[in-house]
Amino acid sequence: MISFRNALRALLGPLVVVGALSSAHAGPYDDALIKLTTDNYADTDAGVAALVESGNPRAEAIIEALRAGTLLYGDGKLAIRGPAGVAVDATTATPLVASDAGSLKPVRVNNRVRRAVEAALGSMTLLSPDQRRRLDAAAAVLRSRDAAALPSLDKALAQEKVERVKIAMLEARAAIILNQPDSSPGDRLAAVATLGNLGNQNALALLANLPAGASPELTAAARQASETIAANLALWNAAQNVWYGISLGSVLLLAAIGLAITFGTMGVINMAHGEMVMIGAYTTFMVQEVIRNHAPGLFGASLFIALPLAFLIAGAIGIAIERLVIRFLYGRPLETLLATWGLSLILQQGVRTMFGPSNREVGTPEWMSGALQLGGLSLTYNRIAIVIFAFAVFATLLLVLRYTSLGLYMRAVTQNRRMAGSVGIRTSRIDALAFGLGSGVAGIAGVALSQIDNVSPNLGQSYIIDSFMVVVFGGVGNLWGTLVGAMTLGVANKLLEPFAGAVLGKILLLVAIILFIQRRPRGLFALKGRAAEA
Repeated sequence: MISFRNALRALLGPLVVVGALSSAHAGPYDDALIKLTTDNYADTDAGVAALVESGNPRAEAIIEALRAGTLLYGDGKLAIRGPAGVAVDATTATPLVASDAGSLKPVRVNNRVRRAVEAALGSMTLLSPDQRRRLDAAAAVLRSRDAAALPSLDKALAQEKVERVKIAMLEARAAIILNQPDSSPGDRLAAVATLGNLGNQNALALLANLPAGASPELTAAARQASETIAANLALWNAAQNVWYGISLGSVLLLAAIGLAITFGTMGVINMAHGEMVMIGAYTTFMVQEVIRNHAPGLFGASLFIALPLAFLIAGAIGIAIERLVIRFLYGRPLETLLATWGLSLILQQGVRTMFGPSNREVGTPEWMSGALQLGGLSLTYNRIAIVIFAFAVFATLLLVLRYTSLGLYMRAVTQNRRMAGSVGIRTSRIDALAFGLGSGVAGIAGVALSQIDNVSPNLGQSYIIDSFMVVVFGGVGNLWGTLVGAMTLGVANKLLEPFAGAVLGKILLLVAIILFIQRRPRGLFALKGRAAEA
């Protein structure tokens, strides 16, 4: 008896559904709902298209449920299963009782239905007020390449104001026209011209995948457009690599500018300089932890709070190192190198003991998130901020060295230490302040680097060698030389990477610097003075 009832339900189920839906509604929307209950892929495909044409406000929710596998049918009902497992009527959104929902089963889909669903959702959201939804809709239409989306796409293009979204819609429209067998030759050539004008990587991919049987005229036009796009992309890629080089150069400038002060003033090979950078990064981490726990509203200003703290903490540690260790080792470069290397290991282990060996998360404020698009260039806001910050630090140090008494004394000690001491300058005090200034600048460099690199005990080791290369190449103790050296090495490194790889590119740069130093031992900008020229 039970099997007979089940068989009868299976035979009459679709008829019951048809009757229930037809009695409650009438029109294209209701016909579409009926098609979704027949358990036939062709009917489901047609039902999705009918839902789009109906314009009913519930159509999008039903199609979205079909894509998510939560659209159910059975016993005269079409329902949507919610997140908590509670089924609601698809047409009225009212909850169903458990007894009614128990006999429902999912509407089946295949690849053809999935493509129809993607195209339908894309068509329905092309006119959404939300920019992100319009962009996603254009991407969905591009994937499906369903000609049924063309009317909605043309309507959306006529009123689209956002350039990024408009480009995505033009790509989708061109892809549909190129892949439709009934498209006219003129429309296809116009689509190729559109893709050629867009000139991006997506357009190049679409032109490289013309449908089989394309006419010779269309193939020739696509080849010419592809060559033009490839040439333009090569130029944009070169410009992008130059930007990456400037960005890398600004990082090297921040890491090396403090070393240029200490190395140039005192001639000390400070292998612990990278650890000052690390301390600045961990100061940023601690500031953000305090803000997260006690004043979340200040998170956007966390970097501005961390900057003076990092400068003071790293500068104080630098003065302590100079007073306790380095001042006993002047004139003994090998012992100084070994001592500062040992200090770097001590500082690394101290940080591991306090914070652990794993990376620490340093968040990016909202105002530094995202990217700026300039033609084919993508400029991330955090990199832009670091470039501006690096030049601001450079300009500030120039002003300090040029227009303050400390700067005057430092320049005097750098050029001729004995003469500076003879005229009453306390060279030992200037050494301590210069070391503190260089260490403090390294600390604020750590604040910037925390936004683009992992904050770990080994952070400083990634930059110490490159910092020495920058200082030696630019000219020891010369800030302008440090700037030119950092930017030159940064851009050269990024231009070499696509051809030689990251590792070989660095090796080539190192060899080039060695050969250059053989010809100009004092670097690009050598210091002037009796002691410097002795």
